[in-house]
Amino acid sequence: MTTIDLNSDLGESFGNWTMGNDNAVLDLVSSANIACGFHAGDPAVMLKTVGAAYARRVRIGAHIGYRDLAGFGRRFIDYSHEDLVAETIYQIGAIKAVATAAGAVVDYVKPHGALYNTIAGNESQADAVIEGITRVDPTLKLMALAGSNIVEQARGMGLQVQEEAFADRAYTADGQLVSRSQPGSVHHDPQVAAAQALAFAQGKPIKAITGEDVLVKADSLCVHGDNPAALALIKDIISTLSANGIKVSHGR
Repeated sequence: MTTIDLNSDLGESFGNWTMGNDNAVLDLVSSANIACGFHAGDPAVMLKTVGAAYARRVRIGAHIGYRDLAGFGRRFIDYSHEDLVAETIYQIGAIKAVATAAGAVVDYVKPHGALYNTIAGNESQADAVIEGITRVDPTLKLMALAGSNIVEQARGMGLQVQEEAFADRAYTADGQLVSRSQPGSVHHDPQVAAAQALAFAQGKPIKAITGEDVLVKADSLCVHGDNPAALALIKDIISTLSANGIKVSHGR
């Protein structure tokens, strides 16, 4: 049976403030991108989420971001190289320590929000993130936007890369994500997200927001945990994939 990884951004609650339905999502996905405290999450939430993922045999990823709790990591920050390397190391170190305490391991790094989008094409910030990862643990994989410049940049620096596509996001004709500031950038309809996920998994083109066919390579599919429809989307995606002979699995 064909398999595909299905991941979600989790562990994004903070103190008494709750975001998402992490336990229900963890029952369904194969990989969890767990916030490391800079864009979301806190130490207690991280420990709880890592433990819950490990108990379900869900693969654990470090969801690193800009240090921007107020903006949920979705605002660009113009870091120096040295600072971004250090903050990458710091965040990965935090979740690796938590994973060790829980008896788990961290398998990959997936940057979040503005950092994720910036390093897709910004060679300078990409280089800092890659350096930070390799200085902590060069066996960690990098999860990055499919088809973006950082994919080959990271591979050239010796990292394994998983190319990611988004079931719940709209795409431009050149294979980039539509900015969240634009209407229609996020899919809330489970049938729309499921159809897009199936196309990714089968290596078929999807429709860009402007109507063109666009082909996006995908090793892993993402549904954002902060999407209010996340649970419904994930259930429909898994059902649709299964009906077409595709199993959700991280394949590690």
